[in-house]
Amino acid sequence: MRRTLYESDHEDFREAFRSFVEKEIVPHEARWEREGIVSRELFTTAGANGFLGIDVPETYGGGGVPDFRFNAVIAEELMRSGAAAAGLGLTLHNDIVLPYLLAYCTEEQKQRWLPGVVSGEQILGIAMTEPGIGSDLASMSTTAIRDGDHYIVNGAKTFITNGINADLMVVAVKTDPSQKHKGMSLLVLERGMAGFERGRNLDKLGQHAQDTAELSFTDVRVPVANLLGPQEGQGFTQLVSNLPQERLSIAIAAVAAARTALTQTLGYVKERTAFGSPIGSFQNSKFVLAELDTEIDIAEHYVDDCVRALNAGELTAVDASKAKYWCTELQGKVVDRCLQLHGGYGYMTEYPIAKAYADARITRIYGGTTEIMKEVIGRGLGL
Repeated sequence: MRRTLYESDHEDFREAFRSFVEKEIVPHEARWEREGIVSRELFTTAGANGFLGIDVPETYGGGGVPDFRFNAVIAEELMRSGAAAAGLGLTLHNDIVLPYLLAYCTEEQKQRWLPGVVSGEQILGIAMTEPGIGSDLASMSTTAIRDGDHYIVNGAKTFITNGINADLMVVAVKTDPSQKHKGMSLLVLERGMAGFERGRNLDKLGQHAQDTAELSFTDVRVPVANLLGPQEGQGFTQLVSNLPQERLSIAIAAVAAARTALTQTLGYVKERTAFGSPIGSFQNSKFVLAELDTEIDIAEHYVDDCVRALNAGELTAVDASKAKYWCTELQGKVVDRCLQLHGGYGYMTEYPIAKAYADARITRIYGGTTEIMKEVIGRGLGL
């Protein structure tokens, strides 16, 4: 079924970004996988080519085009290339953290931060999760206590994407530790602030090129001018309002990764023979691939409608949760079935399907687990 989401401008953009990926990411990906981190130059090169801050107003150096279809193209092309881990930092920068700055920064903050964000000289990260609390953000213990014109920040975060590379870190803190949701605020911590330390670059099952780190804060003095929003206590509301876009971004990448795995596997089963015939000619192979192709088609069209809804300002938390839950579970199913069709070769890391299998497992966890997505959907049903 033909997709109708994209127009000619988006396809021209796709061609340009595909060339960028082939030139600037693919040749370096194996090294970044070994090193556990991408080069900072990836961000500055992306910025120089107009692939960062597409929706940032031109006043601050951005593209001035608030159209999430361009973000979707970036995610799809990264997944098509198999560069899930290397590209995750770019999509986090554009899709997940930047919206907080656009929505909640003062004019002074925008002038201070956005030009560097667009150029890639200021890499973005967001720190919500803490050791031991998982999805229960209201139970966080990182505090920011007012002291004149500064906050004194103490605490720790973990599983932070772009944790090593990020220069500007949006950190969820408790400005009123006596409160749960109402005591949360968002502060921007900057590289070089005394007491703001990066811990381990965590050794993960997959997504090896993505720097995922532990952070610690010991009496970090953060100017009150780095508070996001007009007053304290709005952090939980700010997080909730931006989560639908974050979850849609993950869903787009998930279904694109599933499509890539299917395409690679179709090529494999047509060439690999067993018992004198291509394994794709066996009924089981046909039925498995027919099922996966159908489900991917359906998921693509649902996600496309979610992108349209986001652009219209109508994407709900429930619909975004449905997209995130369904597409990440589908991604896991597809890469597992496709690996099975590769036989023993699928378990060898030299085959792309093995890397896709390892990279896919986290998508059902980050951005809100599948279980949390179902909880959101269930509440939407009045349950």
